[in-house]
Amino acid sequence: MSDTPLIKTLQSITEVREADWNACLTTDHPFVTHQFLKALEDSGSVSAESGWMPYHLALELNGGIAGVAPMYVKGHSQGEYVFDHSWAHAYERAGGRYYPKLQLSVPFSPVTGPRLLVPEGPEQQTYQHLLLQGTKQVADKLNLSSVHATFLESAERELMEQDGFLIRTGEQFHWVNNNYENFDDFLAQLSSRKRKAIRKERKGATENDLEFETLTGSDIGEAHWDAFYHFYTDTGNRKWGTPYLNREFFSLLGESLGDAVVLFMVSRNGRYIAGALNLKSSDCLYGRYWGCIEDHRFLHFETCYYRAIDYAIQHNVRRVEAGAQGPHKLARGYLPTETYSAHWMRDPGFHDAVADYLKAETKQVEAEINYLAGHSPFRSENSC
Repeated sequence: MSDTPLIKTLQSITEVREADWNACLTTDHPFVTHQFLKALEDSGSVSAESGWMPYHLALELNGGIAGVAPMYVKGHSQGEYVFDHSWAHAYERAGGRYYPKLQLSVPFSPVTGPRLLVPEGPEQQTYQHLLLQGTKQVADKLNLSSVHATFLESAERELMEQDGFLIRTGEQFHWVNNNYENFDDFLAQLSSRKRKAIRKERKGATENDLEFETLTGSDIGEAHWDAFYHFYTDTGNRKWGTPYLNREFFSLLGESLGDAVVLFMVSRNGRYIAGALNLKSSDCLYGRYWGCIEDHRFLHFETCYYRAIDYAIQHNVRRVEAGAQGPHKLARGYLPTETYSAHWMRDPGFHDAVADYLKAETKQVEAEINYLAGHSPFRSENSC
């Protein structure tokens, strides 16, 4: 039995036991659990056919697992939410081949979280560096153009920069719970105009005999998933063509990770007409999918944003991440927040070209965040 760390690649999450994978987690972040990733694979939502071929990393030491990383060989740039199509086009115009590439991420989930999963301890950063080296070795071995790690926590962003990755800054809108006692306590911190607008939206959303439910764990049955999947596919077909997730995924998610699911469902006259799916950790509620089969004024805001705030306040959750993009969230108390990704190109010339691009883009993103922050809905100390 060797005491030298060894990097192995896994073409299925099942090649590592659930207990061994989850023992590498330092938080209860649901999206990097063995259960969530396995539900994606078992349902066929991720596969070589879908352009997300599992190619996870495992760091073996003394016969055990010292670290893991969720990774995929990608044949396209769909479902990532960090858009690199312009890079692909530029590289291919120059005679290169951008796809396939390596993606260190959680499929279809623009959610900040850990990517280099190593238990806390004196060797944590050393093992994380070994995993990063493993990504480059895989890219070399498979002749892949690049390695991309998306929606990184700050510590991993810094570590990847040390290892020669280029850092890209993005933007999302997050709500922060400043120890509010209730929703009105939150509203009291907003400017008068914003308070009135939100109260009007919440009142309008409850008209037309709409009823709201919050479901989690064993409260969620197959009938709920049937209805929600209908909403999800309707939205997906309208927004991006073929939805990424299939019906089986939602059943598997409920079976294996149901206690982390928070499902807001809306009914009218005994029939479900809308819903929003969230996952939760001990400190964050992550808004993921929304859909409806009837249009009602302000229903999207109520179901996705205000219900999430209510839930976070009632359950002492520190923040709400409401998904990708959306400056319209600002007026509803969700403030602009930087997100980070890291990128390494095997071709040194292409790597330098992307570095130049990111210098200009980063300044633009930072300027936009500063501008939006200056239009916060929260009142100043001297206003009413």
